[in-house]
Amino acid sequence: MSVKQKKALPAEKSIVVLEVKPWDSDTDLDAMEAMIRGIEMDGLVWSKVAKRIPLGYGIERLDIYAVVENDKVSVEELVETIKVFEDYVQSVDEGAFVKL
Repeated sequence: MSVKQKKALPAEKSIVVLEVKPWDSDTDLDAMEAMIRGIEMDGLVWSKVAKRIPLGYGIERLDIYAVVENDKVSVEELVETIKVFEDYVQSVDEGAFVKL
């Protein structure tokens, strides 16, 4: 084997934007964001970036960004984990997925 073949390749990573919709305008988005950021998985790093996007009738969705290692983190599994917070989360959509 050559020296280049012996070196481990860097892990493939992607940026994912998750669009998290609350039940109503009374939902505490700060608490919801804190619970989501509390999710820990090997290969998952939450970005400091999160945006609140107005939807109408005083309701805002939370767009939260993360970097994931493609071989370690299933975005579908991450979405299902977020949906467990059913008192806060109505739905979660994958807004963007960009390979780095």
